[in-house]
This record gives sequence, C-alpha cells and structure tokens, in this order.
Amino acid sequence: MASLSVRIDLGPKRIGPGKIELLEKIEALGSISAAGRAMDMSYRRAWELVEEMNGLFTGPVVTPRTGGKQGGGTQLTPLGHAVVAAYRTIEHDATEATRQQVAALEAELSALSTAAE
Repeated sequence: MASLSVRIDLGPKRIGPGKIELLEKIEALGSISAAGRAMDMSYRRAWELVEEMNGLFTGPVVTPRTGGKQGGGTQLTPLGHAVVAAYRTIEHDATEATRQQVAALEAELSALSTAAE
C-alpha cells in the first residue's frame, strides 16, 4: 500500500518521520538510550539527533529528568510535545489532501505490474 512521508526542511536542518518517532519513543520510554535501542539506533546517533532538534527551536524539545527511585532519564518539554503534535497534524492533513492522487499513482503502478506479468 502506498503512503505519504512528510519531511519539513527548516533551513539547513529538517524534521521528518524518524526524528518524530525518536521523540515519541523518548516520551514513552523515558530515555534517549532506550528510544535509540527501540529504533535499532546507537545511543550516540540518538543523542546527536536530540541535540540537533534541541538547537532547531527556541528552546529544547528534550530535557533531563531528575533522578529518584527510577533514576534519571529524559522527557519531552512542552515545546517537544508541541513539535510532535504539529508534525502529526501536518502529516495527517497532507495525507488527507493527497489521498486521491496517491491512490491513482498506486493504481497506475499496479496496472503496470500486472501488464508486465
């Protein structure tokens, strides 16, 4: 099934499905390392992506969480939640706006594949 992937260029940097998924996993799992592991990504690469995203906006999107019984970790800031929500809204709206065109491309590809057999 065909799908639409959204990447938003913000000057020389960009936000796309991978970075948004990383933010969502950080929120769900409470740490950069756990989020990286869940995505088969090294801690170093996950940290680099977080640092890049923290530098893109007016404030950080991910911040350390103080320790306690469960130890420290990381969490999304209110800005981080807003970035994820905005991206998911853009992604949804773009998917809805292009649904017919994507379906037409998929049908055309299916017709070409069937004719080749």
